[in-house]
Formats: sequence, C-alpha cells, structure tokens
Amino acid sequence: MKKALLYCAAITGFVSFISCEKEVNFNLPASISEKVVVEGGIEIGTPPVVMLTNSFGFFSKLDLSTLQNAFISGAQISVSDGSRTVNLREYSIDTMGNFYKFYSVDSANIADLTFLGQAGKSYELKIVIEGKTYESVTTIPQPASAAFDTIWSEPFEEPDPEHPEYRRVMVRYNDPPELGNRFRIFIQQNSRPFIAGRFSTMNDDIINGTSTDLDFYNVLSPMDTSTAEGRFAFLPDDTVTIKFSAIDKTTYDFWQTLDFSVGTTGNPFSTPIKVPSNISNGALGIWGGYAPTFKTVIVRE
Repeated sequence: MKKALLYCAAITGFVSFISCEKEVNFNLPASISEKVVVEGGIEIGTPPVVMLTNSFGFFSKLDLSTLQNAFISGAQISVSDGSRTVNLREYSIDTMGNFYKFYSVDSANIADLTFLGQAGKSYELKIVIEGKTYESVTTIPQPASAAFDTIWSEPFEEPDPEHPEYRRVMVRYNDPPELGNRFRIFIQQNSRPFIAGRFSTMNDDIINGTSTDLDFYNVLSPMDTSTAEGRFAFLPDDTVTIKFSAIDKTTYDFWQTLDFSVGTTGNPFSTPIKVPSNISNGALGIWGGYAPTFKTVIVRE
C-alpha cells in the first residue's frame, strides 16, 4: 500500500511538472531592412579589394539568384593612406553564368596600380551608395616573419588504419616578448587558392613570449565538389603553404567572433553572438589590413 501511494505521488508530481510547461511563441519578422555588408582589405604589396553585398533575412530563400542579386553595383569607393587617395573601379567576373562583383584599383590607370599596401600605414575607406556614406579605417601591422621558424610534416599521433599516408603540417612559432600579436591564418594545398579554416585566428594572450608548435590540417572550400578523400589531411608530395597574416585588434575581433559564431551554429545551448563591425553608419562587415608571412613545405612520407 505504501509503495502504491509513493507511485501515485510520483505520477502526480510528474503530471504537475509537465502541466507547468508554457508554450512560447517568437514573433520573428518575416524580413528586416537590408544592410550593407562590406568585406574589404588591403595587404602588403597588393592593392585594396572591396566586395559589397546586401544582407538578406533569416527566412529568405537562398539560391544562386538570391546570391547573385545580393551584390551591390554602382558604389563610389575611395581608399586613402593619408597622402594619396585612389578611386576604386567595379569589376565583374563571369563564373559559369553567375557574376562575382568586386571593387579594386583601375587596372587601366598605371598610377593606380602602384597604390599597394605598406606595413605600418593606416588606410581610410569611404563608400557612397545611393547618397549614404560608410567609412572605416584600418592599419597594416608589421609582419612577424622572424616569429615563424621551422615548418615540417609528420604522421598523425593516431594514424588512420585505412590511410596511414595521411599527414599534418607543423610550424614552430616563437612569440615575441611584446603582447598583442594577432594573426589570421590561410592554408594553400598545391594549386588551390588560399583558404581560411573554420578557426582561422590566433593571438598570443596565453603564449606570449614563448615557443609553441602549431598543427594544421587540410582545408577545402565549402563549395568544393572534389573527392572527400584526404579532406582533413595532407598527402605525400603535396605542396602546402601556410599564410600567417598579422592583423590589428579590430580585424582580429571581427574574424575571431565570426569564426566562433559559425562554429556554434546549430547548438541549442549557445549564446547569441553579435559580430562586431568597423564600418560606420550601421553597415556590417570588415575593412582590414593584413601583413602576411609565408611558410611552405613539401609533404614527405
């Protein structure tokens, strides 16, 4: 009898618990006003490049047509280093019937072709779209070439039994004594373009003034349709180049936060993340300066 009463009490408590659940409805707007999205930068030895798109709603249908129409044409863009200003020209690249649009220096103007990024300089960006002005400024740090020492390849600590030939690439980094070194990292395998991985940023908050070995894996673009074999590994005879781009704090904060936000996508327990922007007038995105250091190795068996 006592056990029956305890059982009934447990059932009653459970029913009471679930009856206290409250249905919550979020009235999300079907659409919000579009915002200008800027992805631009200038690197040592290269001219500035800027891509402009419009944002689209969370519930928007995503297809090639939507992405095609997101590009912004007809913008007036200038970049200044404090003593010289150049106006950027709009370019369009046909990729199998779809057009990729961006802005850079006028290739027909020989003088503009000499406007290249320099270490230690600051660069002001000004964008005018339909009468609205968006501005930003970034600085190209000094490259940290001396900090990146040796590069080599080696087997994984726990090799794949089916693919013992898989390799990772290692780089020894000797952090300078000054705190505040920050990098965005890109990886190139053979003739593929440089690609930044999901977690593409690093700083010296923890490793300041010490030496550490960094390991790198193969990174393919999400749009890459090649075979998945070796996707996260390198293979013997691969030529691998690691590009360490020194960046300022603002540029680091943007990419680090964006990487973290992408990494937590789909996690129901993650906290909403606001990705910072250094573009004025409510625009989204980044205008960044980059000081690259390159390390190359041929993967060995």
